[in-house]
Amino acid sequence: MNTRNTLATIAASIVLLVASGCAVTRGQETVGAYVDDTAITTAVKGRYIDNKDVDASSIRVETLNGTVMLSGFAKSSTEKATAETLAWKVNGVKAVKNELAIRP
Repeated sequence: MNTRNTLATIAASIVLLVASGCAVTRGQETVGAYVDDTAITTAVKGRYIDNKDVDASSIRVETLNGTVMLSGFAKSSTEKATAETLAWKVNGVKAVKNELAIRP
């Protein structure tokens, strides 16, 4: 009887651990979306590094469900616009929120 209860407890514990690990609550990304967003962020940063008109070290890039958020500082309105344009050119981008502040 003791062994049976022990096995039942272990089985129940395993089921609870596995089920809770797979749960996705409202507002969270799926694993696939997270991977896609990471690839988008990396591609945007790569475009900034390759472009001499954008200071990649002054711009923070975050992506959530295909929406790219740009924050940090730009030296001019031209740099701000260029950063947004480069972000839009990356595959998978659904929206760009350009919150770059222009630093005089």
